[in-house]
Amino acid sequence: MFPLGSVLFPSLVLPLHVFEERYRQLTRDCLDGDREFGVALIERGSEVGGGDVRTTVGTVARIVEAEEYPDGRFGLVAVGARRIVVDEWLPDDPYPRAEAHDWPDPEADEAAAGAAFEAMVGPFRRALALKSELGERSVPATIELSDEPGVAAFQAAAVGPLGPLDQLRVLGTEGVLERLALLAELFADEAEVLDARLSG
Repeated sequence: MFPLGSVLFPSLVLPLHVFEERYRQLTRDCLDGDREFGVALIERGSEVGGGDVRTTVGTVARIVEAEEYPDGRFGLVAVGARRIVVDEWLPDDPYPRAEAHDWPDPEADEAAAGAAFEAMVGPFRRALALKSELGERSVPATIELSDEPGVAAFQAAAVGPLGPLDQLRVLGTEGVLERLALLAELFADEAEVLDARLSG
């Protein structure tokens, strides 16, 4: 397991600079095996040194590129593969480990998912446009999202104006319909706050 201060969603890219010895060992073990590791959000504490409090919902990441530097550090590119639930955290020796199981989305009605996506995308684009008007860093409001509602939900959650704990709520929803509904609500709330700030 690789606890981080950010949430990784399935289908999204995760670049990593691995410098701590324990995570160098984790990387070597992954590269010798199936190239997969779990990512969980650190709720409290730091990414470096341990002693953190970790969430129980996470994502399996698959290493797609790896470069080892002369001093033993690694540059990695991984991609989120699927959701997991941590059943039990194990001792951090030689690095963070856990017993976990996959948490696939239930099947969703295609028409319902399409409608839920349409209801989410308006507040999403409005929140991004307002961020831009305020001169704050954000992706363009015109950013292209996947045609597949499940992937689009994860993309919007990753690039939209959400904090890590809201992103964790999104990752922890039961399925795509609930995820899109929550995103629509979160982006609408954020747009309201941004609009109030813009109007002084």
